[in-house]
Amino acid sequence: MSPKPDTALALYIHIPFCRTKCPYCDFSSYSGLEGLIPRYVEALEAEAAFWARSRGRLPVATIYFGGGTPSLLSGEQVNRILEACRNSFRVAPGAEITLEANPDSAHDALLKHLPSMGVNRRSLGVQSFEPDLLKTLGRLHTAEQARDALWAARRAGFHNINLDLMYGLPGQSLERWRNDLEQALELAPEHISLYPLTLEADTPLGREAASGRLSLPESDLVADMYIAAETVLGQAGYEHYEISNWARPGHRCHHNLFYWQNRPYLGLGASAHSCFQGYRFSNENSPQEYIERLESGLPRALDGGSYPGSVAQVERIDRDTEIAETLILGLRLVEGIELEGFARRFGAEVSSLYPGKVEELIDSGLLEPRGSRLRLTQRGRLLGNEVFMRFLPDSR
Repeated sequence: MSPKPDTALALYIHIPFCRTKCPYCDFSSYSGLEGLIPRYVEALEAEAAFWARSRGRLPVATIYFGGGTPSLLSGEQVNRILEACRNSFRVAPGAEITLEANPDSAHDALLKHLPSMGVNRRSLGVQSFEPDLLKTLGRLHTAEQARDALWAARRAGFHNINLDLMYGLPGQSLERWRNDLEQALELAPEHISLYPLTLEADTPLGREAASGRLSLPESDLVADMYIAAETVLGQAGYEHYEISNWARPGHRCHHNLFYWQNRPYLGLGASAHSCFQGYRFSNENSPQEYIERLESGLPRALDGGSYPGSVAQVERIDRDTEIAETLILGLRLVEGIELEGFARRFGAEVSSLYPGKVEELIDSGLLEPRGSRLRLTQRGRLLGNEVFMRFLPDSR
């Protein structure tokens, strides 16, 4: 089912530039290409303007600068991008606007200008406070720089700050993980995101692990780390609202809720993905190719629609795919999916779409009904992928 044309979007802006490429990172990010940034900003402006010309000024509820390292941009460049967004879209007053930063590039020269531009949420990629773990991850900052980055954001007027931490790292014990959590809590961020280290085969750390040169914690220890985080953060007053995310009351990430609730989003920038009006599409991965496509000024006709020249792939989302994705993404939320709302959206109940599967997962202790909702149990959160695979379109 396609969203109505006036349905508000989440707007994602990808900044793919990094000072160095972290050895575990499989995202679309590039080091040594910072010289492209001025042309890249112009390309973002052109891409935003295309949407205004072709679809009118669509309503936008949230904006998220992700990367890569968005904090490599200057204040002027961030402002130009935001002005392009406001000129091309109807950005809601007081919209949540997040800008990711690495602690080593979270400089005061940029920070002090962000609140006046409307940027009201800061996300810091801390990952760990342990020097040797930061070195293993290829991070350039120190624990002290991480603390300084948060305090600088406070001085600049930010009252909504997220910290990213990673667990399941080589050489990380349960005690060291608890220490990272305690150090994060001392900084009192409004939001904390926790991610297990996942290594892809084509990354440097992935190759080291495959060759046996890098030893990763056993899966039972990684599960214990996750359970410890649930306990520690819960006792500190954080609401566990998504598998990997905790927030102070009133500080859930509204942008990411669009993804988990399978609501429409539009991506700008190299490799950015969109899910909008019944279609999923993505831009060219290469920043150079992305820039050149938009500099040409030529649109692309794909699957019967007109798209910016930067778009490389378009896929029509069929009903079965939308059903599966809505269920899988919604189950990532700790509160789970609202069963009546799901039935209204798709004209059928979950149990009739997946006969026997919900009951089987409940009997296995992976799902549980809770009032009008269906959600993962704690064990289900630990084995989330096993649950999600049962709801893929080809499993019906």
